[in-house]
Amino acid sequence: MSDFLNLSGKTFVVLGVANKKSVAWLTAKTLEEQGATVVYSVRSPARQASLASTLAGKPVFVCDVEHEGAAAVLAAAVAAAGFTAIHGIVHSIAFANYSEGFKPFHETKRADFLQATAISAFSLVEVANAFKSLLVKNASVVTIGISSLQVTPDNYGYMGPIKAALESASRFLAKSFSDHSEVRFNVVGSGPLKTSASAGIPGYLESYLFAEKLTFRKRNLSTQEVANTAVFLLSERSSGLNATTVVVDAGLGCNYFDKELVRLAMRMESKS
Repeated sequence: MSDFLNLSGKTFVVLGVANKKSVAWLTAKTLEEQGATVVYSVRSPARQASLASTLAGKPVFVCDVEHEGAAAVLAAAVAAAGFTAIHGIVHSIAFANYSEGFKPFHETKRADFLQATAISAFSLVEVANAFKSLLVKNASVVTIGISSLQVTPDNYGYMGPIKAALESASRFLAKSFSDHSEVRFNVVGSGPLKTSASAGIPGYLESYLFAEKLTFRKRNLSTQEVANTAVFLLSERSSGLNATTVVVDAGLGCNYFDKELVRLAMRMESKS
């Protein structure tokens, strides 16, 4: 049987593994199933300890991208460990401080916005720059975004604009790297997922269940489906894709006027 994705024997760096429910973990697991070597980067020693059994025997490094220079330290450590030819990077990192709950967007605190931007968006630029000399000529860099930047969910707060910045940064990196390589940068625009990170967003469950009703198949995404798309983008089979966002949302972005939901909304309106 041919190896369609041609990932066997290649090396990938995956940043952002939190637990077995995370996009990063399922992407890494799928890469390994295809015969690739995965170098893991986690946020903190505490996270590394919590993943000790899950990542036993695998190369794991700690990198907190909130700190300036952390990406460069990570790249140097990865190279020192003998991983000097990297075929791809998965950037699955996001953080927002919702400790005070959700506020109207215009009340967003400067410190919170800048912190979330540094971690969730600018870290992609820092990681790409840090690993530039280690990436093979036709490497692929994939980051995890959201399926629509045109919607304004109340319970996503200021992360919408920051995800827009992440997507834009990916395109500009593709252009910038084209001066010296064929490294590709793409985004997986994911619909709502049931992950530990999303569980921390107030009111997320209601949004998740609503999104499920909007999918054509009336069944929400699995995290594995998003991971599968990331793996495809990391492979040579996606060589024609660069500076783009591949939306994975089971059709919900095209189904705002689903007849069942319209009927339900009108019924509720008539009762009010």
